[in-house]
Amino acid sequence: MISQRLHTRVFVCTRPVDMRKSFDTLAYLVRTDLGRDPLSGEIFLFLSRTRRTAKALLWDGTGLCLYSKRLERSRFASPWRDDGKPISLTASELALFFEGSTLVFRTPLSPPTRALQVLAPSPLDAR
Repeated sequence: MISQRLHTRVFVCTRPVDMRKSFDTLAYLVRTDLGRDPLSGEIFLFLSRTRRTAKALLWDGTGLCLYSKRLERSRFASPWRDDGKPISLTASELALFFEGSTLVFRTPLSPPTRALQVLAPSPLDAR
């Protein structure tokens, strides 16, 4: 099962990938096409030309894991873009993608993440 950690980042390959590719070739695509480190703990998503099969590659701390799913009756949402901009998803959006949701990539499905700010006491508060 793919980890559902809250802050897991998911990066999507924006072009079709031959689903005969396995660990090493997909890790190579992560480095060259996505410009990321496959051993970073992030999840990398690949989709076949027909959009019936998807694979997710991730490092779990001990080795590379490869998850694959084939839809029998429908197709996965299309992530392909011509603008070259990288696509990232949240772990929740990845779960929806693997369930076959067609809303993924069309509209943001998760609330924006906010950086936590630590407020230091003001020097005026010391009075």
